This record gives sequence, C-alpha cells and structure tokens, in this order.
Amino acid sequence: MTMGFFGGRAGGIRYDGHRKRPHSMPQTELRSEKIPRRRWTIALLLGIGVLVNYFDRVNLSVSRDALEASFGISAVMFGWLSGAYNWTYMVLQLPSGLLLDRFGVRRVGIVSTVIWSVASFAAAISTGIGSLFGARFLLGIGEAPTFPANSKATGYWFPKNERSLATAMFDSAAKFSSAIGIPVLGLLLLRFGWRWNFAATGIISLLYFALFYAIYRNPSDDKLLTAAEREFIARGGAQPEDRARAAKGAPLIYLLRQRKVWGLALGFASYNYTFYLLLTWLPSYLSSSLRVDLLHSALYTSVPWLFATFTDLVVGGWLVDALIQRGWSATRVRQVVLVGGTIFGLGILGTAHAHNPATALFWISMSIGGLSAASPVGWSIPSLIAPRESVGTLGGILNFCNQLAGIAAPIFTGYIVQATHSFAGAFIGATAFLVLGIAGYVFLLGRIEAIPEPA
Repeated sequence: MTMGFFGGRAGGIRYDGHRKRPHSMPQTELRSEKIPRRRWTIALLLGIGVLVNYFDRVNLSVSRDALEASFGISAVMFGWLSGAYNWTYMVLQLPSGLLLDRFGVRRVGIVSTVIWSVASFAAAISTGIGSLFGARFLLGIGEAPTFPANSKATGYWFPKNERSLATAMFDSAAKFSSAIGIPVLGLLLLRFGWRWNFAATGIISLLYFALFYAIYRNPSDDKLLTAAEREFIARGGAQPEDRARAAKGAPLIYLLRQRKVWGLALGFASYNYTFYLLLTWLPSYLSSSLRVDLLHSALYTSVPWLFATFTDLVVGGWLVDALIQRGWSATRVRQVVLVGGTIFGLGILGTAHAHNPATALFWISMSIGGLSAASPVGWSIPSLIAPRESVGTLGGILNFCNQLAGIAAPIFTGYIVQATHSFAGAFIGATAFLVLGIAGYVFLLGRIEAIPEPA
C-alpha cells in the first residue's frame, strides 16, 4: 500500500534505496535529497517553454503604439487583435488534451513548438491587419497544448509532495516572461522597430524546439533516469504510465459531469481574466491613464510581474510542498492557498481608484501576486484529481474555460476604455468575476481529492 491521499500512513514496508523502513515511517521522511534530480531538469525544461510562450504573447502588448502608427489600430481593434491568439488556443484545448492522452507529451510537444515558431516569424513579416491576425491565430494553434502537456508531464515525473513546486517552476515563467520580456522587447522596439520583436521570439522558439527534442522523454523512456529516482517518483504517488489506457482515458462527457471540474474551471477562469487584462493592457494603462512614457511604462510593468514570479514560486510552490512534507493536511494547505490567493486578487479593485503610478503598482502587485500564488496549486490539481490517463483531457477542459476568459478580457477592456476613456470599469468587472471564482472553488471544487474512475 502507498500513503493515503491526504496524509494517511501506508501499510507494509517502505524502501529508501536499499534500506527497509517500518510501515509507520511517513512518506515525507524518505530522504529525497539523496535521490538523483533528473526530474528537476524536466521541470526547468517545461519552465523555459512557458517563458518562450509568453514572450510570444507580450510582444503584441509592447508593440501597440507602433502597430497603431503602422496600421491605424484603434483601442477596440487592438482588443480584438490581442484576443485573436486565444480563439484558436481555446478551440484546440479539448482536442489537444485528447491528443496528449493518446499520443503523449513528447510527440505533441515537438509538433506544437514548430508551429508556434513559424507563427512568430509570420507576424514579423506581416503586411497588414489581416496577416497579423493570421499569425496570431497560428500562434494559438501552436501553443494550445502547452499547459495541459506540462500538467500531464508533471503528473508523470513528480511525487505529490513535490508537485506544487514543480508546477510553480513552469507557471511562474508566465509571470517572469512579462517581467523581463516587456522591458527587453520595449528596448528592442525602440531601437530596431516592432518587427524585430516578433523575429526575436521566433529565433528563441526554434532554440527551444531543439532543447525540447533533445531532452524530453516520459520517465519510462528516459535513459538518464536512475532506478532509485524512478522508484522515488512512483512511491510518491506519481501518475502511472498506462499505454493501453492512454488510448482512451476517461470519456470527456464523464469529466464534464463532475462538479469538481466546473468549480476548478470557474475559479481558474476568473484568475485568467485578470491575468490577461494585465498582460495585454497594463503598458497602455500606465501610458494613457497615468501619463507614463513608453520606456518607463515598460520598466514599471515589470514590478508587479516580478512580485508575481516570487509569490508563484515561493508561496504557491515551495511553501505548499514544504507544509505538506511536514505533515500538514494536503487538501487544507492547497485550499487555503488557492482560495486565499484569489481573495488577494480582489486588490485589482484598488487600481480603479489609483491616481499615480506608485498606488496603481501597489494594488496591481497585490492582485497579481495573490493570484499567482494560487495558480500553481490550480495547475497541479488536474494531476491530483483526474482519472488515470485523463490529465491531458482535464487540463484541456480547464484551459478551454481559461481562454474564454482570456478572450473576453482584452476585448471587453477595449470597449470599456473606448466608451469611458478610463480603465476603472475594466478593473471593477475583473473584481466581480473573481468573486464568482472564489465561490466556485469553495462550493463546487471543495476537497481536492480524486474523481472516481469511470465504470
């Protein structure tokens, strides 16, 4: 027997290397520091992939003024263009989840990386609004499998009591990319023009393709994974690889009938709405509402994203795993961080009444910092609750709902800004959505425990 899902003690005898331990020894006392760390190389690889993904996404927000000068883009048109990526990304979430469960992380990841690399170069050579929309649609196709794939890979590669930090390593990259990408791409734009923003991300994407192709394998196929680490991962509750079961997994309709799935999806969609509002409009908000010039706007924008990177890694990742490894209730720790972090996200309401950059950055940092602490917990949940070989499908459902919110946020914000000449209404709307998300976590998701296997 293995350890119970929420901290129960296993029966029988445990092994740590070649030493026997009595059945009363808790799982957390296995000496993981003496186990090889191949799994953390995989986590770092996944994090680099997300970093590159989000360079592709923020380069558009940095280029807004330059695109307006080149193509005459209005606030509403920019909102639609910002959401264009999300349309194809959203439509392909469920198919990509099914493909991941059927063909695996490596094969789907290789194809998707090639597609998103081509999309970046296509944006760089676009000649008008139509071709730029086409490039963003293609980018959504290429990047659609990324987060469901990472969630599935983390389930294979990590024991449960290390999964929050492993998830935070790729989830925090989405925030860190904005922290460093916006100022770097802003400087690149000022010196060379907006087309080099997209060309640069295309080159970086190709380099990541070579890295992913060379390194990523599932644990069963990785020749550099030692027997000791393989046993440590399996004993810690990693999702087992089942090649026969992977051909079907849990039916999609079965997962859609689960209230836990809907609670998780609603809560995460509310997070993603605020995330995309800030990802696509924060530089414009600082420059138009608070009269910050382009260079300082790009630099100021990095402040909340750096804070979000910190809370993602330290609170949502390291602290969650540390408390669970010390014997705290796994479900209680994850629930407190998930709900508590989203409550801190309500700080976005304070931005609606900010009149200077310092006040605005304080409230934005509180909001995105809290949401970022909750985010790795949310992304670790599919691998904790999904039936066997269904993590990709559940991740696809989750990210489908995320992208509905991601599409809505920049578009609604564009209409609100054009109609009111203010961002206050956009921040108030994000606050209301977060309240709904908190209710979804509390009343629908409830305990973070496994969904029964379908009959």
